[in-house]
Amino acid sequence: MNRQDMLASLIAQGAQEGSDLTTLRAIVEEASELGANRVLARLGLHDEGAQGDIGELRELLQAWRDAKKSAWRAAVEWAVRGALALLLVGFAWRFGLAGLLR
Repeated sequence: MNRQDMLASLIAQGAQEGSDLTTLRAIVEEASELGANRVLARLGLHDEGAQGDIGELRELLQAWRDAKKSAWRAAVEWAVRGALALLLVGFAWRFGLAGLLR
């Protein structure tokens, strides 16, 4: 008996006998499982290799985040170095050490 048949029989049982708490919980559980399987099938994640695919996607996403963080860090470091270099040139100019700049 597949999940669809199980769900149909539980609903029929609930309609015939009246729905007790156990039957309602079973209906919800079977419906949830059936819905989750449908969603995974629509996303193409219903086969055996899906777990490995998700793992690889997570690794790729983490690598992208690490690269982005590293790029921002490098850009900030270069901006700070440039500002400090301009500050030193300004001090040299201000104190008449312009001859040292040539």
